[in-house]
Amino acid sequence: MRKYRTWHEVLVEQLADLDEALDYLQFSIEEYQRDGDTPFFLRALRTVVEAQGESELSKKAGIPSESLSKVLSSDEPPRIDTLSAVLNAFGWRLTIEPLENAELDIKTQSDESVGLNKAAGKIASKVAEAPPS
Repeated sequence: MRKYRTWHEVLVEQLADLDEALDYLQFSIEEYQRDGDTPFFLRALRTVVEAQGESELSKKAGIPSESLSKVLSSDEPPRIDTLSAVLNAFGWRLTIEPLENAELDIKTQSDESVGLNKAAGKIASKVAEAPPS
């Protein structure tokens, strides 16, 4: 008789490949940013960790195995330093990049609306200025 596997088993097998795991986690964070579905991202992170080996990952990340297991089994998102340690153990990092086709405005302290690019230019020019003598 033929043995059938669950979708989860197939996914874990595919995510044993680090490139596949990276693509999967990137997709899940993009989905999270689009619709705020934290449980989807957490499931993806758990599945990637399972596929790569939780005990080996905990050693590389410098996180005790019990602590990592507790973080991954929680419904709460991990702290940014924990997420960063896990990603670093995979050889990945957190990055910040601009949204595509987005023109963002920020509010200044005087409630003046300023385009983000203009605000960044102002900050950059102030950083580049020499301090007053």
